[in-house]
Amino acid sequence: MKIWNCAARSGCSIIAIAALGILAAEPARADRNLLWNIVNFKCLRHLTKSEAPIPCDSVDVSTGWDRGVAYLKDFEGVARMLAIPTHRVTGIEDPALLTPGERNYFASAWAGRADVESRLRKELPREAVAITVDSMASRSQDQLYLQIDCIDRDVAASLASYSGALDTQWRAMTVDLKGRRYWARKLESDDLSDASPFLLLADGIDGAKADMGLWSLAAVGANFSGKPGFILLADRAEPPAGGHAEDLQDRDCAIARSNP
Repeated sequence: MKIWNCAARSGCSIIAIAALGILAAEPARADRNLLWNIVNFKCLRHLTKSEAPIPCDSVDVSTGWDRGVAYLKDFEGVARMLAIPTHRVTGIEDPALLTPGERNYFASAWAGRADVESRLRKELPREAVAITVDSMASRSQDQLYLQIDCIDRDVAASLASYSGALDTQWRAMTVDLKGRRYWARKLESDDLSDASPFLLLADGIDGAKADMGLWSLAAVGANFSGKPGFILLADRAEPPAGGHAEDLQDRDCAIARSNP
């Protein structure tokens, strides 16, 4: 099995932007299978021919073609990356995400932060990086994609002040993040390989497992008394708002400019 990387090839980004541009230009009519078609019919097809997986930056099929992850530059943002399963997973509501044999996509996405740093040409502190998954009601695609990007500076400041109030149970926060009152908990883990945020949400908040599609989920890098970890954030979509965890991220990555 192979991990291909075409991040150094300028053509990869150009093709990706062209392919994904339709989402920005016509969101109401965008093809909700566009990401799946890009991964399945372009990235993987190139990979089967031992070619670079254009337009993806890289594809990791080291644990099997049906348990792989493709990394694709989003058309939005200076460095935002998408981590996308190489088999059909519709989104956060897909029951496969709660099965024991499914890949831990949050861990794969955390590993993909290296691509974000490569585009920024600087290493980021873990507290500056967030991984987000939007709810079924707030997304444009019907293939799971995890967004890897810088966290918004105001959100980072709020979480830094609030982190001392967190424990290993989900609790409703007493402050807003981007106008929403999130559920939050801490998780001591270096790289998320030992815990699935999807499972922690499903098993940790009453009623969440039955309505996973209504929830959005985020994992933000953190340190707790010198130990690496994450702050997990969850928000339930309630019309007309909510379920859009990517609001916690910053497409311009201003936090990178504030860190030496």
